[in-house]
Amino acid sequence: MDDTSYVIVTTTVETEDLAVKLAELITSTRLAACVQFWPIRSVYWWQGKMESGTEFILQCKTPANLAPELQDFIRTHHPYEIPEIIVTPILGGHPPYLNWIHQETSKRS
Repeated sequence: MDDTSYVIVTTTVETEDLAVKLAELITSTRLAACVQFWPIRSVYWWQGKMESGTEFILQCKTPANLAPELQDFIRTHHPYEIPEIIVTPILGGHPPYLNWIHQETSKRS
């Protein structure tokens, strides 16, 4: 499997509970082989005002061909009006790890 055929889909949520819930939903559907998350501090513009707050960033490792479905899934299950959803190509990596992503996401029912 060519390592450029994998991506990381990134999103953010407001709380750790939401991060756990979304990570488990994504992983249980095998739209991603792995979802990692951790707290971050965000400063951003929203509705004409600068805002600041703690969020949790989620990084989902998946084959590129599943990225559109994963994006739709995140939009459907995300509480934000306009969720952050960014797809970043994986340009290289440890071949056995990339193969593991492929194997785990291929087990979708």
